[in-house]
Amino acid sequence: MKIVIPGGTGQVGTILNRALTAAGHDVVVLTRRPVRDREVRWDGETLGPWAEEIDGSDIVVNLAGRSVSCRYTAANLQTMMDSRVRSARVVGEAIAAAVRPPRLWLQMSTATVYSHRFDAPHDEATGVLGGTEPGVPSYWAYSVEIAKEWERAQERAETPYTRKVALRSAMVMSPDRGGVFDVLLRLARLGLGGPVAGGAQYVSWIHDRDFVRAVEFLADRDELAGPVNLAAPVPLPQRTFMRVLRAAWGVPVGLPATKWMAELGAFALRSDTELLLKSRRVVPGRLLEAGFTFDHARWSEAADDLVRRVRGGPGLTG
Repeated sequence: MKIVIPGGTGQVGTILNRALTAAGHDVVVLTRRPVRDREVRWDGETLGPWAEEIDGSDIVVNLAGRSVSCRYTAANLQTMMDSRVRSARVVGEAIAAAVRPPRLWLQMSTATVYSHRFDAPHDEATGVLGGTEPGVPSYWAYSVEIAKEWERAQERAETPYTRKVALRSAMVMSPDRGGVFDVLLRLARLGLGGPVAGGAQYVSWIHDRDFVRAVEFLADRDELAGPVNLAAPVPLPQRTFMRVLRAAWGVPVGLPATKWMAELGAFALRSDTELLLKSRRVVPGRLLEAGFTFDHARWSEAADDLVRRVRGGPGLTG
């Protein structure tokens, strides 16, 4: 198959490109700064020669959008909104204009669209969208609105011959340098991987190989359209999540952090505490109902696998 990945040079795009290319597919990445073979220039906003790659392709996986690994200033939040909505809109325009449109458009979204919640998990049918929770920072609502507008841009696209799926993805865990697992493992190895602000907030995650397998699964399930949660079926409280990660590496202690300490740490990492403090208790209802099985359903086995790959065990880059 020919698979086009707009915004495919980040962590998730690299994972997909590597796996799909190894499986024998023709993968084309759309990027602002092409440097490798099968990378094509685009600006993420306007139609151009890049649209020829979409015409005649089989699947488009749009991952474009400014990274959330930044301080959530007003300017950065606006850039997140603009980059996501504009790129989704122009991908829709390219598909609509194609003589031979792709049969499937997978549009990246995020589990952040759901509310900050401890009492029950969110699936696609019963989950509660966020934005109105009491007692949370006001900018969290804007973060949810970004996710909603991201999905609306895909929904509004006039692409009658292309099935559309919004990937409400949890954090993708891989051994790659610079990814979220790399950051969390570094904290654990430094003895800083303890509970944050009590650690009751839930962490939703998905193993990188299950993420790829879920994408392949969705490609073969013509009955699945609309939002799909890409998350392992057992989210964990943050304190448990980090305890399991410490055990996988062999670190006995993780110092706890208060909310203000988390603020300092996030500032030092040029990130934001929403990524640490928001409770994302998300489960993959539609994937499980459709018959998808996870190779790494539980965090203990996933963490062991990822740690082995970081240490250079079998399958480091697979």
